[in-house]
This record gives sequence, structure tokens and C-alpha cells, in this order.
Amino acid sequence: MSNPNRFSFIRPEKFPFFYGYVVLLFGSIGVLASIPGQTVGVSVFTDPVKDALGLTRNQFSNAYMIGTFLSSFLIGKAGIWFDKFGARYVAFFAAVLLGSALLLCSISVQISHEISNILNVQTWWVPFVVITVLFFLIRFSGQGVITMSSRNMIMLWFDKNRGKVNSINSIGVSLGFSIAPLVFNALIEQEGWQKSWQILAVCLFVFSFLVLQFYRNRPEDFKMVPDGTLSKKQKDITNNTVIKDYTLKDAKKTRAFWIIGLILAFNSFYITGFTFHVVSIFDSFGYEKSQAISIFLPISIIAISVSTLCNILSDYIKHKIYILIMIVSGIIASTGLLFLSNTFGVYMLIGGLGVLGGLFAVVNAVTWPRYYGRKYLGAITGKVMSFLVIASAIAPTIFSYCFTNMGSYRFIAFVNIGFLLVLLLGAFKVKNPQ
Repeated sequence: MSNPNRFSFIRPEKFPFFYGYVVLLFGSIGVLASIPGQTVGVSVFTDPVKDALGLTRNQFSNAYMIGTFLSSFLIGKAGIWFDKFGARYVAFFAAVLLGSALLLCSISVQISHEISNILNVQTWWVPFVVITVLFFLIRFSGQGVITMSSRNMIMLWFDKNRGKVNSINSIGVSLGFSIAPLVFNALIEQEGWQKSWQILAVCLFVFSFLVLQFYRNRPEDFKMVPDGTLSKKQKDITNNTVIKDYTLKDAKKTRAFWIIGLILAFNSFYITGFTFHVVSIFDSFGYEKSQAISIFLPISIIAISVSTLCNILSDYIKHKIYILIMIVSGIIASTGLLFLSNTFGVYMLIGGLGVLGGLFAVVNAVTWPRYYGRKYLGAITGKVMSFLVIASAIAPTIFSYCFTNMGSYRFIAFVNIGFLLVLLLGAFKVKNPQ
């Protein structure tokens, strides 16, 4: 890159301290900026928006599924763009796209009415198609590109301290995701869902300016090295030293790529489906809405504790252990859904989801560069992100149809446990490709 500081007043090479810590701060803000495009951000708008558009819950869930599913086909390409153009430009355009999409979402009812008048039809298909296209835009830019580029950028600036740095990032991100539904709900109650989306759009446009100012792609662009300096341990050849940068094609030939990708996708599937229908799930087992919402706090506390500890330890222990624990945690969380009518089942659900979410933050960030190197990190994580997006796309609809057609959410648990047991058998032979 001829001028890594183009369009910016900031000069990383002149900072009095290692610029990687600035990257850590703004990269973490970047992940938080993706919340309006994440399920946790969209779900708060579900009821008022579907009612305003005249869609049923199943229709709205299907629109979410199709839009998210379609976005998965471009996210892999976005990973290649990350490797080619860097985090700055990819995150900038994603932030502008997400902000623009939110503005369109805020007038989705008016857009639907205009299209209906032009076509001279009155059918639910018009608002369904409109919101599907908008879901495609916000899921691609928010859940996919901003998240991937911000997280990868942080990982490129650190090596020996990658786990410790990711623990700081995970704490901030977990807290942000935990309080986002409360903030968004309060904003909707005060300003209405349309103006709330407009306010969030303005925030994203401001953030896009900060991306150009503070995001930087690699320390090598400024004659720096990851962590700021090379320690003696890093200079020596150790088991933790990356000696080969795997291409996506090479990575897909390894067992680790598929096992890790699938357990991360399962986390995305279960968390998305559960969060999207959490009130309905608990209501089906005889709980109040307040009880359903209250479980997110202990889940977050467990997730933050697990991610902090395991991020720090990730610099010293084999990541295969984390993969196995993730799978077992998924089995526990799924079993909890089976027995949710009992207090013990609630504890299993909270504990399983907490540990699963905590380790997701570690494995999805730290393991990929540790296993496959830094050079093609965008292409590899972009492909895996498409797995996550597909899983999150189908989750709300599968959960919804399971309940409406089969009468209980318990059937999801049986499918989950069967899938995870097969995955567990394959995980025992996972090895670090390095």
C-alpha cells in the first residue's frame, strides 16, 4: 500500500506508544458498531417493525432468514477484499453501507406503500421483499464485514500478546452486546422504532469517519512488528511460532478448519435462534417475559469470565482443549432446553450458553491466526463467517416452525445433541496445522 495514512491526520509511526493499543480500542468500538446488524440488535425491533409492515412472525422470520442467507454468499468475498485492501477501507464502506441500510429500514413502511401503489397491488409480498432486501444489507455489512474486519485488524497487530489483548476486547464487546437490547428498547420506547434506526444510522456515519482516521491494516506498513517489539521467545522457533501462512484452499484440507468452523457455526445457530425467540421459548415453559430477559445477565457474566481467563491462557495452552469444551458446553445448553421447565434445566442452559459464548470469543479470534497464519487471515475468516451467517440465517425460522408446527422447542435440542455428538468424535483428532 503506497500511503497507509491516506485520508487521515493520524500518524501511527509518531505515536509515543505502540499503536496497536489504539487499534485495539477502535477495533473494539468497530465490533460494537456492528450491533444494529446483529441479531441482538435486530430482535428488539422485531415486534414493532413486523406489526407496522403487516407481517406475521413466521413471515418476518423468513425475511430475516433469506436476507441473512443471501448475505453469506458475499461475506467470503469480503474476506478476500480484507486481504487485498485492508481493514480501513473495508470497514469504512461497510459502516457507510450499514448506516444507509438503517435509514432505509426506518422508512421501510413508506417504501412498501409506494411500491404497492405503483404496482397497484395490496399483498404481504411487497413489505416481505422490501424487508428481506434490507435485512440482506444490514446483515452483510453489520454481522459480517464490520465484525470480521475489526476483529482481524486487532489480531494482525498482536502475536505473543494476542490472547491477552483479545480478553480486553472480549470484555468490552460482551458488555456492549449485553446492554445493547436495553439501550435500543429504551430508545424505541422514547423515540419510536423509525427514529431509533435513524439515530443509529447517524452514529454509524460518524463511526465511518473514525475508521478512516484510526484504523490501520498491519504494523509492517509502518515498519513495526506485532506487539511492538520482538521478545527472545518470539525470535526463537517454538511451538507457537507460525511457520506457514495457509491459503484458504490449504486450510480447507485440514480437519481443524471444519471442526472449528462447525462448532462456531453451531454457536451462531443456537444463540441466534434462542435470542430471537427467547420470550416465546420461556413462555412455552410457563415463565414470564421478565424471567426470560433476566437470563442474559448471568449468561454474560459467565461468558465474560470464561473469555477473559481463556484468552489469557490461550497464549500458553493448546486450543484443542477449547474446542472440546465448546462442544460439551453446547450439549449441556441443549440438554437444558429439554428440561427448561425445571430450575436445573435453566441452570444448565445458562451455564452451557455462557461457556459456549465465552469460548466463541476466544476461538473465533485467536485460533485462526495461531493455526493458519496472518497473510490470508481475511479469506479464511471470511469463509468461516459465511458458515456463521448461514447458521444464524436459518435459526429463527427453524425455531419458529419447530414451535408452530411441532408444538415445542424441545425438538431443536434433540437435533443439536445429535449433531454435537458427531462433532465431538471428530474433534478428538484435531491438530494444529502448524
